[in-house]
Amino acid sequence: MRIILRCDPALIDRLPRPFPARQGLPDWLRTMPATAFSETHGEDVRTVKQCPPFVDAMSYGFMVPLPCDVKVHAGVFTWEWDLPPLSVESHPRSPLSFHVPAQVQGSPFLDGEQTLVKFNSFWTVELEPGYSLFATHPVNRADLPFRLLSGLVDADRFNDVGILFPGVWIDPDFSGVLAAGTPIAQCFPVLRTNQELIFEPLSEERRGRYDATALSLLSKPGVYRRRFRARGRDALK
Repeated sequence: MRIILRCDPALIDRLPRPFPARQGLPDWLRTMPATAFSETHGEDVRTVKQCPPFVDAMSYGFMVPLPCDVKVHAGVFTWEWDLPPLSVESHPRSPLSFHVPAQVQGSPFLDGEQTLVKFNSFWTVELEPGYSLFATHPVNRADLPFRLLSGLVDADRFNDVGILFPGVWIDPDFSGVLAAGTPIAQCFPVLRTNQELIFEPLSEERRGRYDATALSLLSKPGVYRRRFRARGRDALK
């Protein structure tokens, strides 16, 4: 899968580049304990740090980073970003802009003092024929002060301009700096294809496999990782 990312020639050496999601795992995942005491069980239990599907979801695809520091204080967003003259006249020059609340009227996405933001993209994304780009909030990143709204873009056809990433600023009390390089969107290609849902009862063979696998998973840790997890992913370090 080739993913081609392009930007204005004046920015090619100045912009933070999108990066594989596995390179942007948060510090809290690296430092959290592998086990923790559960009062319910009366013993230590494994944390999500040892759950391959949890970590693999966070490691999948690539991240689009914030291009510069954005300061937030009392609900006001500011930035200092000295961009050179750009060769594309209609290119954005600010890291973010805003949507009006009316654009999500009737939806659950805006409530009270929250602000509807739009992260501007400085990279175009071209995918191979037949693929669309799924863009979503960085997976399991509840620590970020915003929530991106998910979108699906046919980036094999729509790749002349950058993709904009709308989101909700959910922390009205946030005061500080959202640093350059912060992941704002997690993206991955998905193949456009028809789907067919097939429903059938478990056969005798599959019932036996169900019980055997369930017992194996309960008997010792690491069964999924050793027997079922696809190889080729970088381990969490």
